[in-house]
Amino acid sequence: MADRRSRSISSRKQPQQARSTGLVVAILDAAVQVLAKEGAQRFTTARVAERAGVSIGSLYQYFPNKAAILFRLQSDEWRRTSELLAGILADRAKPPLARLRALVHAFIRSECEEAAIRVALSDAAPLYRDAPEAQDARAAGEGIVAAFMREALPKASDATRTLAGELITTTLSEVGKRFSEAPRSEAEIARHADGLADMFCAYLGELARRRDHS
Repeated sequence: MADRRSRSISSRKQPQQARSTGLVVAILDAAVQVLAKEGAQRFTTARVAERAGVSIGSLYQYFPNKAAILFRLQSDEWRRTSELLAGILADRAKPPLARLRALVHAFIRSECEEAAIRVALSDAAPLYRDAPEAQDARAAGEGIVAAFMREALPKASDATRTLAGELITTTLSEVGKRFSEAPRSEAEIARHADGLADMFCAYLGELARRRDHS
């Protein structure tokens, strides 16, 4: 069952020429527009093809069904999130807490800028959340956070670092999602990110000061 689901949500083929790549880009751009306007429940391949100005047959050359399109959009989102995590948390030119603060600001801003698409993709999650690619994406993000926690809390136990990473990432994700459900001004985003970053930095600071890290 898992293998069958994985095949059904994968792209039918990868574009090999510039023209084909342009077609896939047009389809994905149209998919974002349809998803933002209609939501996951009314998202169809016919609407995407119409918005992209291509035939349904051309669309099916690359995406066998709507789940495949949604999964590609989600995969791209996972990739961007992983790049965001790695680009900020792995920058050893800055101290760990400064990196954490920068990540919070970048993540909250990203959540607000792409709120409509994130909500729609969340609604479509049952279509692909158990796919191997989803598990790989989660593992990649966890690995980036784990490496950062080893640097931020070098004297802490593995259990303490794991818990800290889970609490921060889960809180950041949930707060970002809820905060971005309403339109926000630049000042609101900055204040919210600052407050969340203060909380995370205080938490890690307290963990670092503890003598008992078990």
